[in-house]
Amino acid sequence: MPDAKISEIRTAARLSVAPMMDWTDRHCRYLHRLLSSQSLLYTEMVTAPALVRGGALHLLEHNSQEHPVALQLGGSDPCELAQAAEMGASAGYDEINLNCGCPSDRVQSGTFGAVLMREPARVAECIAAMQEAVEVEVTLKCRIGVDEQEPEEVLPAFLKQISAAGCQRVTIHARKAWLQGLSPKENRDIPPLDYDLVHRMKAEFPDLHISINGGITTLAQAQEHLEAGLDGVMIGRAAYHQPTDILAGADPLIFGTGAVAEPIEVVQKMLPYVDAHLADGGRLHQITRHMLGLFAGRPGARGWRRILSEGAVRDHAGPEVILQALNSIASNAPTEQAV
Repeated sequence: MPDAKISEIRTAARLSVAPMMDWTDRHCRYLHRLLSSQSLLYTEMVTAPALVRGGALHLLEHNSQEHPVALQLGGSDPCELAQAAEMGASAGYDEINLNCGCPSDRVQSGTFGAVLMREPARVAECIAAMQEAVEVEVTLKCRIGVDEQEPEEVLPAFLKQISAAGCQRVTIHARKAWLQGLSPKENRDIPPLDYDLVHRMKAEFPDLHISINGGITTLAQAQEHLEAGLDGVMIGRAAYHQPTDILAGADPLIFGTGAVAEPIEVVQKMLPYVDAHLADGGRLHQITRHMLGLFAGRPGARGWRRILSEGAVRDHAGPEVILQALNSIASNAPTEQAV
């Protein structure tokens, strides 16, 4: 991969939106790109078997406006992951990311996700095979450890092995994953965060590009991690539920370019995209479900959410529902308490 392209993607990785199942689909990513032209976006996790054995190429669909955008893969077979990575690169993704952090039972049964923290040699083999297959950068997302593992011991050994295999960029979710006894939702909240450990890993592996993930809910917090020496910050649920708070100001605050995006203007820019989706036989709620949090914490937010939630699921619902919700923002702003 050309050095200029790698540099471009690594700059974008100063702030990224985490891959989130059922959330960060192509419609969500298009919306997020309108809020921030610079941040790195990720797909939902796509399993290598679904692509290679199942031929589910529709999972690779994305809009050209989404770039820079990365494909996250799940899997544990080096050959299959290499084939899936090649398919992703051919589809135009700027980066291929290997998931070593998801704790769900379904993922564990496929021997991938967080359970791979126990098999660093296999992960290294997968990384090497993927890199051999594609020119775009191959990266990794992991936890600090799983179950009874001691993160202070496991994480540096894990990073040493994958970096030796050629992986030069990693995102670390600063929590353990408990594969037994906690649900995926609980694994996002209950295990304690250890930001200090992630910062120490950057000191121990200065040549490794390290982003931090987990529990970060504001741009101010992201800036603190960057100023303390980390290369990037990945934000998940906050970026989805309060996208304006996280992404609208990201370009000037994190990247030093552009202006703060206005959510009303973003909604207006979404309308041609909505028209095209409906013309292709899509449903309005497939897009508007990602737009519910655009005005979170702002006057009129309750009416915006209500109109979209109730109106977008109706048969033949179109852009008029969005325009009605937008009018609610303007008309209710002086009197409705922000929610």
